[in-house]
Amino acid sequence: MLSRRRFLQTSIAAAGLVGVLPRAVAAAGPVTLTAEPMSFLLPGCTGPSPLWGYNATWPLELRLRRGQPFEAVLKNALPEQTAIHWHGIRLPFPMDGVPYFSQQPVEPGQSFHYAFTPPDPGTFFFHPHCDTVTQLGRGLAGVLVVEDPRDAGLFDREQTIVLKDWRVAKDGSFEEFTTDAGAARAGTFGRLRTANGMAAPVITVRPGTRLRLRVLNIDNTRIPMLGLRGAEQAVVIATDGNACEPFPVDGWRIGPAMRADIGVVMPATEGAEAFLEDIWSSKPHLLAKIVTRGEAVKRDGAQPALRLPPPELPEPDLKNADSLQFTLLAGHADSPQINEWAKENGFGADDLCLTRQVFWSINRQAWPGMGPGLKADPLFTLKSGRSYIAEIFNGTPHTHPMHLHGHTFRVIASTEEDVRSHWCDTVLVRPNERVKIAFVGGRPGDWMFHCHIIEHQETGMMGYLRVA
Repeated sequence: MLSRRRFLQTSIAAAGLVGVLPRAVAAAGPVTLTAEPMSFLLPGCTGPSPLWGYNATWPLELRLRRGQPFEAVLKNALPEQTAIHWHGIRLPFPMDGVPYFSQQPVEPGQSFHYAFTPPDPGTFFFHPHCDTVTQLGRGLAGVLVVEDPRDAGLFDREQTIVLKDWRVAKDGSFEEFTTDAGAARAGTFGRLRTANGMAAPVITVRPGTRLRLRVLNIDNTRIPMLGLRGAEQAVVIATDGNACEPFPVDGWRIGPAMRADIGVVMPATEGAEAFLEDIWSSKPHLLAKIVTRGEAVKRDGAQPALRLPPPELPEPDLKNADSLQFTLLAGHADSPQINEWAKENGFGADDLCLTRQVFWSINRQAWPGMGPGLKADPLFTLKSGRSYIAEIFNGTPHTHPMHLHGHTFRVIASTEEDVRSHWCDTVLVRPNERVKIAFVGGRPGDWMFHCHIIEHQETGMMGYLRVA
């Protein structure tokens, strides 16, 4: 039996409409987030899929204002341990949500209390950091929007777009979330592509609307190249939630865990259409459509540019920065199979947040896993408040979206193209490319640095930076 809420969501999906999804929840006071199994009818499936979600809602969106204290109580109603990583937030280390590092895993039936004050506005999300390929593969993630009072009135409307592929069969059942062939290459792709759990949903707005699209890629694997045609204006105004100088949407790639805020001005005519697409292949894939209906938005005088207030982040001192070097490699010869390693070191399969193979490494260190009493050496030890320039070299044949916990960094150089300097927490590094990023050492803690193609993360391409 479907609940009334689930029935309404399913009816909306069948009608191809969006605007009420994700369902935003104002995060005033402590929020309870129950990680639990749920049923969800995905498009084109003959039966519901056994998703995992927060509060039986997919996708769930939380909203708060910059500087507002935030509290969330995670209740684990899943059959395995979990935790919440608050992706992109510069927060205290004990709140980072990495099992066996910043906290103990939350076992079934247990709970954990998170409390922090987001220092930066932007578009963020939250997800588990153990058995991630399965838990995120089942949909266990949510959106966290931190609103900036400084940009009030810049847009008439906002819409969140959550991109995710699903490894499902026609009957809605899940297929295996990972394969050795996929994990050792570009990842195991999903068959069904969705936005907000729907196929090419339609966003209906008034003619002349200034629309802010908050686009999040929470997929385990896919790297779309965004394009938006049919609008009067369409520019990227924030990268990973951080305001940037506006630039054209077409050609901007967002890997897993990356976000792009897009400012859109729709034509002032009834029935106009604009198309958000993945233009990576020769035939673009439609992600969502925007259609104008009703009375046009009335304007008084000249309108401000589609530009957000600048970010207020610690600026690295490039002249006096220390240098770091990261080398990403595939097929590290010294990496044992995890089953053999675990047996030799006395760990059971349930103790490790890792799959059974190792295919990748950072600086020739393949991540061994996380478990009770197990902790690899840090890649580097940094000082809080000191500036660093890190060069990331990709010596593999595949692109890697590299994510650093607890920090926001500036991309400053690349050997493959003229870089548009921008702030982010996840950066794409292409084969044979060298990318330079600059940042200021953040709060003390052991901050993970890993590829966000989840199968790469869980088969070796992860380490951590110790900030003292």
